[in-house]
Formats: sequence, C-alpha cells, structure tokens
Amino acid sequence: MISELETTPSQTQLLDQVIADLEAGSQEALTRTLLATHPAEVASLLESLPPEQRSDLWEAVPVAQESEVLSFLHDEARTTIVDEMDQGELVAAAGSMAPEDLAEFIDELPEDLTATLLLALDADHRKRLDSVLNYEEGSAGRLMSTDVISVRPDVCIAVVMRWLRRHESLPPHTDSLMVIDDDGGYLGKLDVADLLTSNPATRVEAVMQPEAATVRADLSEHDVAALFERRDLISVAVLDAAGKLLGRITIDDIVDVIREESDRTLLRSAGLNEEEDMFAPVLPSARRRGLWLGINLITVFAAAWVIGRFEQALDQIVALAVLMPIVASMGGIAGSQTLTLTIRSLALNQIASAHVRWLTIKELLVGAVNGLVWALVVSLVTYLWFGDPGIALIIGAALVLNLLAAALSGITIPLLLHRWGIDPALSGAVILTTVTDVIGFLSFLGLATLFLI
Repeated sequence: MISELETTPSQTQLLDQVIADLEAGSQEALTRTLLATHPAEVASLLESLPPEQRSDLWEAVPVAQESEVLSFLHDEARTTIVDEMDQGELVAAAGSMAPEDLAEFIDELPEDLTATLLLALDADHRKRLDSVLNYEEGSAGRLMSTDVISVRPDVCIAVVMRWLRRHESLPPHTDSLMVIDDDGGYLGKLDVADLLTSNPATRVEAVMQPEAATVRADLSEHDVAALFERRDLISVAVLDAAGKLLGRITIDDIVDVIREESDRTLLRSAGLNEEEDMFAPVLPSARRRGLWLGINLITVFAAAWVIGRFEQALDQIVALAVLMPIVASMGGIAGSQTLTLTIRSLALNQIASAHVRWLTIKELLVGAVNGLVWALVVSLVTYLWFGDPGIALIIGAALVLNLLAAALSGITIPLLLHRWGIDPALSGAVILTTVTDVIGFLSFLGLATLFLI
C-alpha cells in the first residue's frame, strides 16, 4: 500500500501544478486540487503568486475553506485578498473563525466593517471574541483558545470517560483536560494518557497534575514560547489574576510564534517589515525599502567623510587605498558575529544585567586574540606585497584596534537599543557597520598620516 506521505506532493510541486492550471484556465482542476490541500498550504500558495494569479486562485478556493485559509495568511497578503471580498463573504468567513484567529483578522478591517461583523456574530461567538480582544496584541490572552474541556477533581475516571463520549469531537490538540473547582479556579490538569490508563474507579484528583505549568493572560507570547521550549510542553493553561481558567495555548500556536519571531528577526536585519509581501506592488515595496537605503546612505557618507579627511595621505601612498577595505571589512565581520550572538541571547532572555560586564570583557578578549592573530597574517601579506614594513605595521595595528571596537560595539549596541525599547535586529547592523567602517578608516589612515607622512 502506498502511504499518504509518498503520494502527497511537495509545496514546490503543488505550486507548479497550480500555476499550470491557472495558465490553462482549468477551474475544475484547481478546485479539485484545493479541496485536497490543507488550508495552510493553500495560504502558502496564495502568498507565492503575483496579484493577478492570486486573485484567480482565490476565486477557486471553496467557500468552506475561506475562513481557515484567511487565518493562515500573513497580514499584507491577507489584505490583498480581503480588498476583493464583498461584505457578505467577509461576514461568512469571520463567523467560521476561531476567536483567537478572528481577533487578529478583525484588527485589520475598517471600523465600519468591524461593527458589521460583530453584529453578524452569534452571541456566544461574540462573547468569546470579546474575551480575547480584552488582551493586548502579542499577549498570551490573544494567543489562547477558549475552547477547553474541563472537569471537576471529585469525579471518577469512568464518569469523565462517559462524559467525553457524549462529545462529537474534542478541541484540536487535546492532550489533557483542565481540572477546575466549582468557581472556575484552576487546580491542575489531567493528561489524556493518565485518563486512558487509570482505574475507572479512581478519582480525578488522584491522577491529575496539580503542579502543571500555567501562564498569566498578560504574559507576552515571546515568554510563553520560551516556556514551551524550556519544558517541552504540548499545551498550557491560561489563567487570570485570580487563578481562574481562561483558556489554553497549544504547541501549534507556539510554532507559529517561533516562526514569526524568526522571520521578524531575519527581515528586520535587512530593514524590512515581517509582513512584507514578496509579490506586493512596485511602489509600496520601493517606498518601504527606500527608507533604509536612505538611512544606510547617511552612514556611507559618514565613512566617506572620514576618508576625505586623509586625501593627502591617499595621494602620496597609493597602497593605502588598496589596503583600506581590509580593515573595515574584517571589523564588520567580527562585529556582526558578536552582534548576532548578543541579539540571540537577548531574544532567549539569557543576558542579565549582572553579566554585562563579564560578557563585555570576554568579547574584548576574543577581539584582541583574533585581532593579534589576523594582524600578523595581514601584516606579513602586506609586507610581501608592497615590501614596506611601515605600512605592514600600520595595517596590523589598525586591524587590532578595529576588531576591539567591533567587539565592543557588537555587544553594547544591541544592549543599549534593547534598553531604549528599540528592536536591535532592526537597526543594530546599520549602526555597527557605521562604527566599524569609521573606526577602521580612521585608525588605518590616521596612523598612516602620523607615522608615514
């Protein structure tokens, strides 16, 4: 028998197939493909197409899939789809979304349309949505699902099993049941594994886990993700300040958080928004990217100004112009290594204020060791190339100075930006490049001017 895994096409094969069907105008083939494809993969297909083909594919998405597909789309790509939907489609799609997905979706809509959607929801759905919207975006309260199975501690396992069999289905990713008291206070959780293997006459309180991890609703989703990573959790209960059960967060939500944080760090290091749509129109894309090109231009002019101060030295010793990029480049690479490690440690909450001095000294020592080793190598190559011991000594000294500056900058820049509430991944690399370029050119050309001219 051929397994499902062997017959499932890869995302690349699926995309090629969809593009071929779009170009051939085969609507029936598209519909069959989409019906057999998970909504998350359909969302990925939509994000992988330019605007015109994206619109054509969306028209082929079955109505029953629309709400789930919308919940998996990134903000900017989702906006392009929503703009093409009429009010009736939006209301229908919103009515089928889970409250946590709808909370994110509804924030992006115009106020008049938001009011219409809220009125169209049934009372229970609107109440569950309001409970999620009461929490700040990026918090555990926004991330949690209110669809939870809870039991009392004084009932026996047999009663719980009979009660569960009365349900047509359980909430997705149910690995445990929440144990609460008569007032809704959280007492612990009952793992499904313990439920299935315990004596039917045993009471819940005898097999539940009272010390199971919990999170407050106002905890940041970043901290929730860190907790899942540290403890290898599958789900966690979300409580209010009084200890009452509000909902739960499951590992599928945390995987999304981790992926989004990874994307955010990668894109922000290049000055891009984490929701950047690869197939967005030219002018909006150019405007967003142009801002950071302008900022980078300012830093380049700063480095160029430093070089201009030593025009006489460059005119007299041509070798300086040839060797100058080496010092700046080595500093940039060394600094980016320290910067990347520091940003990662900040993201994992691994840097305490008591450790800053130790880490700074450690990075300076690393910079000094690498500076001395590579200064010897570069000085030797320079001497063999130009036959001038003076230039060889100057570039070696400049290299040591710049690697020390790079190490210091690589750890202090992200720490300072973090303290000021600025994402180090967004602007740290730009500032670091400026520092290493300016220090590199200044040390090399300044020493050359002092001792060789």
